[in-house]
Amino acid sequence: MAKAKRPAKKRTAKKRVAAKRSATKTSASKKSVTKKRKKPVAKPARPKESSRSSSGTLDSQIKKLDREILKLINKRGELTVKSLNKLDNPQQATFTPAIDDEMWQSVEAAHKGPLPLQAVRGVFREIINGGKSLVKTQRIAYLGPPYSFTHLAAIERFGKTADFIPVNSIATVFEEVNRGLADFGIVPIENSTDGRVVDTLDMFTRLPLKICAEIQISIHHNLLARCPRGEITEIYSKPQALSQCRDWLSRNMPQARLIEVTSTSTAAQLARDKQGVGAIASWQASTEYDLQVVAEDIQDNKNNVTRFAVIGDQVNRQTGNDKTAILLQISHKPGSLADALASFKKNKINLTWIESFPLKGPEVGYLFFLDFEGHAKEARVKRTLEELERRAVRIEILGSYPRSPSIE
Repeated sequence: MAKAKRPAKKRTAKKRVAAKRSATKTSASKKSVTKKRKKPVAKPARPKESSRSSSGTLDSQIKKLDREILKLINKRGELTVKSLNKLDNPQQATFTPAIDDEMWQSVEAAHKGPLPLQAVRGVFREIINGGKSLVKTQRIAYLGPPYSFTHLAAIERFGKTADFIPVNSIATVFEEVNRGLADFGIVPIENSTDGRVVDTLDMFTRLPLKICAEIQISIHHNLLARCPRGEITEIYSKPQALSQCRDWLSRNMPQARLIEVTSTSTAAQLARDKQGVGAIASWQASTEYDLQVVAEDIQDNKNNVTRFAVIGDQVNRQTGNDKTAILLQISHKPGSLADALASFKKNKINLTWIESFPLKGPEVGYLFFLDFEGHAKEARVKRTLEELERRAVRIEILGSYPRSPSIE
C-alpha cells in the first residue's frame, strides 16, 4: 500500500508547482495590464487649465478696469469744463496755479503707492490740463529747443496739451508775451548753484511783465553721447549746465574740450549729429535725440534746483502762502539800503532773495531785485511797500504768486 501512494504524492507536488507558476504569471499579467491602463491617465492637465483660466480672468479684469478708467478721466474732463464755464471769465480761469498746487498736495497726501508719485502726478497733470484745454488752449513761449529744462518746466505747469512756442533767447520769450503772441512765458530766474539768471532779471527792467507763478525743478544733468566715454573729445551744453558740473568734468573728463551753446537741447542735437561729441542735458533729451546716457547725475550739487518764472500780466488772488517780487532803486548814498531793508524787519516780513545790478548809462547806483514772503494785498506787505516807496527812486511790483515746492 505504501508503494501505491507514492505516485499520488509526486503528482500533487507537480500540481502545486504548476499552480504557483500559473499564479505568478497571472499576477504579473495583472500588474502589466494595470500599468498599461495607468499610463494614459497620468497627465497634469488640470493645473494648466487652472493657470490659463487665472490668466484669462486677470486679463479681463485689466480690460474692464481700463474701460472704467477711460470713463472716469473723461468724466473728470467734463466736470472741469463745467466748473470753468460757471465762472465770469472761464478762459482766464484756466490758469490757476494756487488751485493746481492745492490739488497736487491732496494727491500726494492720499497717494499710498505702489506707483511712483512722479508718475501719478503726471497722470493728474494731463487729465486736469486736458480738461482746461477744452475751454482754452494756452500758448506758452519758452527758451527752446524742445526738451530743454525750461521746456520740461513748461510741461510741468501747463501739461502737454498746451501750444508750446520754442524761441532761442530769454529776451524773445518776454517779447512774445509782451506782444500778445503768447499767453504766458517760461524763463529761468535762479539756480541753487549759480544764483541769478542775469538775462531774465534784465528783461524785467525793460518790459512791463509780471511773475504769475513759479516752478521749482530739481535739475539732474547727464552726459549723453553716441559713443563710449573714452571717445568723447568735445562736450557741449549751455554755460549754466557746464558750470553746475565743473568739478565732475574736471575729474572725469579732463581730456574733453567744453563748448558753450544756447541750450541743453542744442547740445543734445550736436551730440547726435557729430562724432566724438558729448552733451550735458536731461534724461528726456536722451530719449528725444536717440542718445545713450554715458554718465548720470553728474551735477556737483545733488540738491541742484532751478526756479523758473511764469511771466504774463495776470494778477493772482491771495492764498495765504504767497511770495511777492519787486524791483527797487534807492538813492546812492550811505545807509540807504539798510534803511530800506529795516522796513522788512519792522513789519516782520521774511526777505527770501535779493540781487543787485549796477544802473546802465551815466547814472550811478544800483537796481535791487527782492523776493519776500506775503502777498501785495496783505496789510503788513502794504505797509512795507508804502515805506519803501517813500525812500525809493523807482519801485515796481513784479507780481505776487503762490509759493511752489520743489519737484523732482
